[in-house]
Amino acid sequence: MKEEIFFGEGMAMVKKDYPDLYKAIVGLNEAAYTGKVIDYKTQKLIALGINASASDDRAIRKQMMSAIKEFGVSKDEIVDVLRVVLLTSGMPPFTKSMKILNELMEK
Repeated sequence: MKEEIFFGEGMAMVKKDYPDLYKAIVGLNEAAYTGKVIDYKTQKLIALGINASASDDRAIRKQMMSAIKEFGVSKDEIVDVLRVVLLTSGMPPFTKSMKILNELMEK
């Protein structure tokens, strides 16, 4: 179910110029996102919360889009994640993430 998509802009160059390193990163991704105990959808929502807490606009947007596309995650599910971000990371990451969510929902 998970796609081989990495959010860092440098990954295209790594894939092209350093295929051995890229293969190792893909392996790490597969080892992290197993869905063995916590299902992959929940892991995706955790990743979204981490990126939102870090206020990484690009990663927040891509995680939200991926969660919606792969799992049909609802706006309310994302807002539940962002409630935890508000509690743990404060207002700026929360409001930035809400703005991004609103932009995605308007499309």
